[in-house]
Amino acid sequence: QVQVVESGGGLVQSGGSLRLSCTASGSISTIYAMGWYRQAPGNVREMVALITSGGNTNYAGFAKGRFTISIDIAKNTVYLQMNSLKPEDTAVYYCKADLKTSVAIRRYDAWGQGTQVTVSS
Repeated sequence: QVQVVESGGGLVQSGGSLRLSCTASGSISTIYAMGWYRQAPGNVREMVALITSGGNTNYAGFAKGRFTISIDIAKNTVYLQMNSLKPEDTAVYYCKADLKTSVAIRRYDAWGQGTQVTVSS
């Protein structure tokens, strides 16, 4: 069984910064990649940033230049540094881990419960 837990969300003023953290734990044998997604009320869930275990990254257009994703593979932890936040960044931010466990036949995506980020104008 795998648990994915996010932290670091909160309320911040426009132009401010937040750092999100996400740790995957359990009977994990391999983490291939981790990433952040977000979902605002009435919207579909969208990708924010992804990073492989080797450090290759991919960002959504709105995240480029403002957000930075990093990974500590030894700790099964991914971070998202968010700067120059805007009210439109307000959403629940979800962490996803692409992994394989010691008992699973195939790799799969494990999701966290989400952390709320609210940016006030």
